Amino acid sequence: MKAVRVHAYKSDPSIDDIPEPELQGPLDVIVKIGGAGVCRTDLHIVNGDWEDIQNPDLPYVIGHENAGWVAEVGDAVTNVKVGDTVILHPQPSCGLCLACRAGRDMQCTGDAFFPGLSNNDGGMAEYLRTTARACVKLDEGTNPADVAALADAGITAYHAVRKAVPHLYPGTTAVVQGAGGLGHIGIQSLAALTATKIIVVDRNPAALELAKQIGADETVLADGNHVQAVQDLTGGGATVVFDFVAEQGAEIDAWAMTGPAGYCFVLGYGGEFRAPTLDFVAGEKNVIGNIVGTYNDLAELMVLAQAGKVTLHTVQYRLDQALNALHDLDAGQVRGRAILVP
Repeated sequence: MKAVRVHAYKSDPSIDDIPEPELQGPLDVIVKIGGAGVCRTDLHIVNGDWEDIQNPDLPYVIGHENAGWVAEVGDAVTNVKVGDTVILHPQPSCGLCLACRAGRDMQCTGDAFFPGLSNNDGGMAEYLRTTARACVKLDEGTNPADVAALADAGITAYHAVRKAVPHLYPGTTAVVQGAGGLGHIGIQSLAALTATKIIVVDRNPAALELAKQIGADETVLADGNHVQAVQDLTGGGATVVFDFVAEQGAEIDAWAMTGPAGYCFVLGYGGEFRAPTLDFVAGEKNVIGNIVGTYNDLAELMVLAQAGKVTLHTVQYRLDQALNALHDLDAGQVRGRAILVP
């Protein structure tokens, strides 16, 4: 089969012919990929940023936002069958540790793995091996390419919004900084789950135009005066800020846009957050991290997606155009999400 593999960091991946994956355990599931999302994390992986954390054996297949059709199942699999349309939670977890039993899949301390990131081949390929615990069954008419990026980008944004819902009652304000691949999902999730006023900040006018179409009440161009503009719109700062950028100074802007007793959710990464401790004490401001989301988050998000309340704006590339997709994403030329279709 064709697959996109990293052979060396700081170098373009290559498209190789490799054997199809095989079942290795009774709960394994082989999925025929119908769509694989291209994520900024893939750019970080190629750059070697995750090497010390995950340390996969090279070469390996990247791709952690995957959806498709069940092609083969292990003997103990009962929740899906061959032919089912599925989207895959990016980190299959053990289900037995305390974190899993509390519904915190991403903090699994058991046999969790992360195809496309850990030492396990991902889904930028024709087939992927995962487990039954990762599979969320979809309506049979769902096109996997239309929803694939919800498997990571989607639940990352949704997970943060879901945590912030108790703070976003009517009369509150929420700022979304960065209306790209994750941010445009966050905007729609906010509109679907809350009655807050949604303000979107981005440096790209086209992204702001899209934001208006999918639920933003106000948009602010990130032109150097955006922090003051947000403070003016919110009367001193937002109730909640969702920072989907968090690099090149944006992480400090997000903190400055967060109002007293407010919450700054950090979803992007690459920068460094620094703030005077007095800001925390006098302002009672909070910073909250966010890593992907849970299986239940993905199941809930798919309800919204299949009801048409959250729609991915995508640009499709053939699998053999993977390098074009990665380069376009790196150059900021992708509006929404890039999707590889085998």
